[in-house]
Amino acid sequence: MTIKKAPFYWKEGKNFLSKKDKVLKKIINKFEGYLTTRRDPFFSLCRSIVGQQISVKAADAVWLKFEKKLGAINPGNILKVNKKTLRDCGFSRQKIDYLRVLSKAFLNGEINLKYLNKLSDEEAIKYLVRLKGIGRWTAQMFLIFNLRRKDIFPEKDIGLLKAICNQYKKKYPLSKTQIDLFKKKWAPYSTIATWYMWRSIDPVPVEY
Repeated sequence: MTIKKAPFYWKEGKNFLSKKDKVLKKIINKFEGYLTTRRDPFFSLCRSIVGQQISVKAADAVWLKFEKKLGAINPGNILKVNKKTLRDCGFSRQKIDYLRVLSKAFLNGEINLKYLNKLSDEEAIKYLVRLKGIGRWTAQMFLIFNLRRKDIFPEKDIGLLKAICNQYKKKYPLSKTQIDLFKKKWAPYSTIATWYMWRSIDPVPVEY
């Protein structure tokens, strides 16, 4: 079930960023909406794994086939379905392995969501990346789209970095120094800035 209510910090964060960043202010004024969440941790992590190292369009195509084959996206269904069915959806052998590892972790309690919610951003990322198939980017997507943490800057996200280059007339790829400057400039509302940067290159809001 998708929660359509805006995060509690959204309005305050938009005002903060609009005052601090003229380029971002124009984008904020152009696009309506806000970050939504399904409040389904397993769904979000699966969706993030699907999106690893491929375009949003390609990930959407794989995900549509995945949902059509499985129906409900849950650990039990993923472990029941054979690998050929998952390959037919467009998954690589590696991602099939990741999804099965994730499913087992949810069923055996290896991922403790109550504990995870109490952790700081960096602690939560470290907790998640212990699991095979979950890297820093995947963990950050989870913190953005499921936990809706307010200050997540996914520094390796190609869509975000290309959007920054487009909007701020920078040469791609950005240097670490440039990335750090944007991260500092947008803190403590990097999640909002990231969401609007994504909107600037794709008007349809991303959902994980």
